[in-house]
Amino acid sequence: MGWVASTSSQPLRGTPSCANCISRDQKSATAKEGSRESVDAGCRRLTATWVRERAAERRGSRPGGAGGGDVEMEDAAAAGPSGSAAGGAAGGGDGAARGGGGGDVADIELCEFYEGHERAGVEALLPPGVYTLADLRAFGRKQRWCPYFLARHMMAFANVVVYSYQYMIDPKVSQMVSRELEKECVVVFDEAHNIDNVCIEALSVNLRKQTLEAAGRNLGKLNASIRRAREADAQRLQSEYNRLVQGLVAQGALRGGEDWLANPALPEDVVAETVPGNIRRAEHFVGFLARFLAFLRDKMSVPVVTSQTPEVFLTELQERVQVDAKTLKFCYDRLSSLLKTLEITNTDEFTPIQLVADFATLVGTYAKGFAIIMEPYDERLPQVPDPVLQLSCLDASLAMRPVFSKFQTVVITSGTLSPIDLYPRILNFNPVAIQSFQMTLTRECLCPVVVTRGADQMPLSTKFEMRSDPGVMRNYGRLLVDLSATVPDGIVAFFVSYRYMDQIISKWHDMGILQEIMQHKLIFIETQDVVETTLALDNFRRACDSGRGAVFLSVARGKVAEGIDFDRHYGRAVVMFGVPYQYTLSRILRARLEYLRETFQIKEADYLAFDAVRQAAQCVGRVIRSKADYGMMIFADKRYQRHDKRDKLPQWITRHLREAHMNLSTDMMVHVAREFLRSMAQPYDRGAVGKSLLSEAALAALEAAGGMEGAAAAAAAAPAAAPALGP
Repeated sequence: MGWVASTSSQPLRGTPSCANCISRDQKSATAKEGSRESVDAGCRRLTATWVRERAAERRGSRPGGAGGGDVEMEDAAAAGPSGSAAGGAAGGGDGAARGGGGGDVADIELCEFYEGHERAGVEALLPPGVYTLADLRAFGRKQRWCPYFLARHMMAFANVVVYSYQYMIDPKVSQMVSRELEKECVVVFDEAHNIDNVCIEALSVNLRKQTLEAAGRNLGKLNASIRRAREADAQRLQSEYNRLVQGLVAQGALRGGEDWLANPALPEDVVAETVPGNIRRAEHFVGFLARFLAFLRDKMSVPVVTSQTPEVFLTELQERVQVDAKTLKFCYDRLSSLLKTLEITNTDEFTPIQLVADFATLVGTYAKGFAIIMEPYDERLPQVPDPVLQLSCLDASLAMRPVFSKFQTVVITSGTLSPIDLYPRILNFNPVAIQSFQMTLTRECLCPVVVTRGADQMPLSTKFEMRSDPGVMRNYGRLLVDLSATVPDGIVAFFVSYRYMDQIISKWHDMGILQEIMQHKLIFIETQDVVETTLALDNFRRACDSGRGAVFLSVARGKVAEGIDFDRHYGRAVVMFGVPYQYTLSRILRARLEYLRETFQIKEADYLAFDAVRQAAQCVGRVIRSKADYGMMIFADKRYQRHDKRDKLPQWITRHLREAHMNLSTDMMVHVAREFLRSMAQPYDRGAVGKSLLSEAALAALEAAGGMEGAAAAAAAAPAAAPALGP
């Protein structure tokens, strides 16, 4: 969800993120589309340049135009960093113009909203205000303008634009969406505790056996389309060849002004040379991809786990199929050119071959900071063949480098950005200011505790050698039973993994613990199915609203841990069962740890502890979403008693962690909970909430001193709410 704020009296200057908004009638073929790729393809069939040209030709030869009827704007079926041109379907004919060979078109369907936006041109402006995506859809429905293209047009004038990280970090999207932003823009990465993982994902590509099989079918369709195009309009392919001789970049945008995802490589790494001669002709390029695809199939057929650097991979590729790195660099741009030349609009069908082109472009561009790992099966299910070839980015700083080099001011901030001094090392930049501020509260509404043992004094931990111990599981269950009987309304419990949650819930059922909890509260469980989890969350809230109370069992690093708030009575206590370490046998994690050690001198143990504790802090922070909230934070593992874990927690948690609340048994924890909840039930001055702000004196000190000294002076004068970094 994105929105903009305008404080100017001029016509807006603002727009949202690029989540695709689609306008269509109930009979449109795109009305039932679900995935963003399907929506993009449906929109391209209605907005592609060649489709609009054919519609214009028909209007010139036959009265009546291309479409009519009433069109109803609907909610976007696809949200996220898709980046493809999105519009909608105007009523009229049921057929949609499709590319692939330039055949006859019986009926051409266009998007009324896109055409309306094009007719308005520079006059397509938003009034001053703050617009959510829903507001933009409503405004587009009223004006008969495409809200997506209106959003793209207005981004250049916005006072404030709020959108997902991918629009700034992922080169495939940022070069299309954020390219026009000026260097004077202030870029703020909020909730940036996982920004390194977002950077890694933006430059990583996974290929499965099914992907390669589908890519092979894509090549067959491309060959058929090339033959049809050569028979119907050979000049079109020849024109593309002539253009490629002069270079893709030199020629600027290829035919078809509609947007495609940009090159997956970073902007400064995109080659600005002439396309190699061996892939200029369409047939030769398809043959080149076929050879590369055959090589990938051979790599995937190996029955053992392999890990290679890009240099070793390219050397083997050159020796076996005579494909060099320079040619691979052009794969994505060359494929985009071919798809446009063939006037293909159903791009969702060609997603597999685009993934292969992504893989080829990245592996041909980067020699360092990547690893190529082939796993014939998941180590947790070795009996199930599931080969996957992974091009894994190991260096998060690669994706952040263009952001730091382009913009003058970049702020990285989060409530759980701790330890704060590790982020500049991971992202490889030198901050001009770095400071952690304390949270301002009107009362002691946080109560973090560390529970290290059960009532029987048996240690509690999810360490591998202890997690399956029946005594540990029983004590964890008794902890939750006692909390259910003590804490009103909602309780949230996080486990270290889905597998461990399933295991311990099964044991609790056998021990009768679930039945005891049900006497006090209902139980709801997060699953890996989004629909099931959404339904469970809805019923959890209903149980809390009705006064019955509920316990929600969830998983660290899951959907609930990152995006769901349990404010007010929905979360009066949160339990973190164990320390949520990553799966340490993961080949990708091992490769990244080795890279961090060799490149940034970050020890494996330090990074693993940092990553685990930041996930734990993110989980327990779900219950405190405002200054009027209150709740308990229970760290149920003896390892939180150690300084190397506890010191990595954010300061706004550790400053409330009293010495008397550490190294507790479960029965002692219940006593602390009762005392805390009794104190929270006392009246307090609600008018004081929200009055703790950064004072004018603190701002003056920050401006006068600048840098570290200014930040420290500001913190001493009046603590703010969250840590921040600035490049």
